[in-house]
Amino acid sequence: MTSTAVEDATRIKPNVPEISRAANVALSDSLMNVPMLLGIASYLDQILAENQRLKERSITSAQVTETNDAAQSGPSRTADAPDGTGIQNPLIGDRAWFHRYDPSSPPIYIGEAACSAFATRFRRFLSGNSAMPHIPRTQYEREETIAAANESDIQWPSLHHARLLVRIAIHQIGHLYHLMIRKSTLDKLEEIYQTQDFDSAANKCKFFALFAFGQAYSIRSEPNSGSRVPGTSYFARSMALVQILPERTSITHLETLLLLSLFSYYLNRRHSAYVLIGNAMRMSLTIGLNHNIPESQIIDPVERQHRIQIWWTIYIFDRMWGSKMGLPMQILDEDIHVDMPSTISPRSRHEEELSDSDYMTANIKLARIVGETITKLYSRRKYQETFLQRVQKILKALKYWVETLPESLRLNMEDLESSKKPIVSLHLSFNQCVILTTRPTLLHLLMTLSKKSKRRPNTTNNTGGTGAGAESEGEEVSVSQPVLTLSEACIHAARHSHSMILTRWINGSMPTFGYFHAHYLFSSALILAMSSFVPIGSPTDMTGFDSALDLLRSMTENGNLAAAEFYHNLEQVKVCLAAYRGGRRGEGSADLATGGAVAPNTNANASGNAHSGVGVLALSGPSSDLATATTPFLNALPLNQPTSTSVSASIPPPSLIPTSHDILDSSTTQPVHSHGIDAYTYPLRDTVSGYTTEMAFLEPTMQDFLAQSDIDLGLLHPVDTFFNEAENLYTCHEF
Repeated sequence: MTSTAVEDATRIKPNVPEISRAANVALSDSLMNVPMLLGIASYLDQILAENQRLKERSITSAQVTETNDAAQSGPSRTADAPDGTGIQNPLIGDRAWFHRYDPSSPPIYIGEAACSAFATRFRRFLSGNSAMPHIPRTQYEREETIAAANESDIQWPSLHHARLLVRIAIHQIGHLYHLMIRKSTLDKLEEIYQTQDFDSAANKCKFFALFAFGQAYSIRSEPNSGSRVPGTSYFARSMALVQILPERTSITHLETLLLLSLFSYYLNRRHSAYVLIGNAMRMSLTIGLNHNIPESQIIDPVERQHRIQIWWTIYIFDRMWGSKMGLPMQILDEDIHVDMPSTISPRSRHEEELSDSDYMTANIKLARIVGETITKLYSRRKYQETFLQRVQKILKALKYWVETLPESLRLNMEDLESSKKPIVSLHLSFNQCVILTTRPTLLHLLMTLSKKSKRRPNTTNNTGGTGAGAESEGEEVSVSQPVLTLSEACIHAARHSHSMILTRWINGSMPTFGYFHAHYLFSSALILAMSSFVPIGSPTDMTGFDSALDLLRSMTENGNLAAAEFYHNLEQVKVCLAAYRGGRRGEGSADLATGGAVAPNTNANASGNAHSGVGVLALSGPSSDLATATTPFLNALPLNQPTSTSVSASIPPPSLIPTSHDILDSSTTQPVHSHGIDAYTYPLRDTVSGYTTEMAFLEPTMQDFLAQSDIDLGLLHPVDTFFNEAENLYTCHEF
């Protein structure tokens, strides 16, 4: 009897989900009836203690399991953060997003940080169909085309033509990224032709990759290659010759991988680019590029600095490429122990061989922030911090980046074309990072306004109060000040990027086959379309959306594959926009921007801050005055004032709001010029002059948001009620 009881007790396994209190009592009674032999009482105490420990562990495990299983109905929270402080980005759930495009191939993974994925979210909102399929990428050069291009007879060009192609490549991309030692590369080209050493595989791979860029920037088409992108034949030949798995790599080999990875974007082969840069990253680790090398082993300062700059270019590509598709970075910052780029002496030698160290340093710091953005906002990791806390930290880093930017890297806003190409590229990347950080909040604002304007029957949200999930006719929907502030920053960044790209296009200085201008234009166009629906935006932003669509169409006709993908995607967004507007007119309801006047929240204190230390505004019920406005979108809330100023409850009727988009300061009732909504009207005026990259961070409401403590942002905001419902509306894994 004793041995049986002990044996039964030892069968309790540590993975048992939960043992009820009744089972514990029964087990205890059974064991207590056993003669107290061989110290059974002591053993019983151990069993009961172990059982209690397993119960506590299983409860925590059950909470995590329940969270994972609820990916379709709500965002995940950490087990030890039941108050919602571990909330993720509202656009993602615990399960990865896949789309079945080709039944004979694996489903396509959709990274939430990708702009095309965000476009799908936006189209689902407009259509009201959470199962609307993602538009897959089809406009890219396929393996068959590249193989066919490689089969053609690709030979070294004449020396004169080779010089021209390499100089074009250095001028166009050699100043954007450090990909080679510039003068030494030209000298090596001369040496190859003088010695007739055309058989070196390493040199052939590198220079053919450079020839590909030279052709892409110098001719319109390459009919013999069968590809739409000039230079594909040289690229294909270089890809066929390059060693993907050398046992011992070289700096030349790493240069080639960087060139091929970058050119893959010109072919809209983003996956290939990511794999190539991953290969370069692993190879560079095998030779210790992430560490400083003793000066005694590499004496030449150019070679030492070249080694450092090549590493940091790999790092930049790793972060930037991953952000385009929402894929993780491949090395942690803690594992990098190499110095930042520096300028060697004499400076003249540095300038003819190496990249500007200040420019590279700024690019590295921005890439680091981009990596943090993907990790903290778009990954499925569990965090103790709230979503707003993580957004705030990233925006603080971006603000510091702008404030510490050297004067030589700032844009000339009066004459954009006088700014060097790398500087414009740097600021476009910065704006994209701001958009990545803030656009989930703008989508939340759009959704909240949509709910209000539809005037659905009253329902109770999860918090048991009136909020974004509980509205009916005449009730109020709360919108916190951080939501408005972040949405404004997103719109500003989109307008700035759109205007810079448009200016370059008008001036004829935009590359025909580049990827990144098309990408940034597409990203900004989505935000401009959303801006046309919200009070803090403007209907004239739809003009920017239309001009972006027209520009992408033109780039598509010229053979740009990335533009073709984004143009098709934006066309579908436009179809959904038209259907959405038509549907709302049929329902007899006003647009989102006029679905209700914006009134101060009654819980706000005298300083304009609500219960959590952040101002909250409430969207009141529909007003008959709004429906009679000549231009219904012009009822804009005065949000450009400091949060320390109380928002007046008496908002003038739309007829009193100037149609020039001057915003009334509630304390003075005098028009205060906003930062130019109509300054972005196309094509009536130059859109860049008067705007700065850091302008979004100078707004008093943004300064107030960045000054909030973690405690203030850690409390439950009205925005958090959206997180509880976002998955039902925006995530569908069944295609």
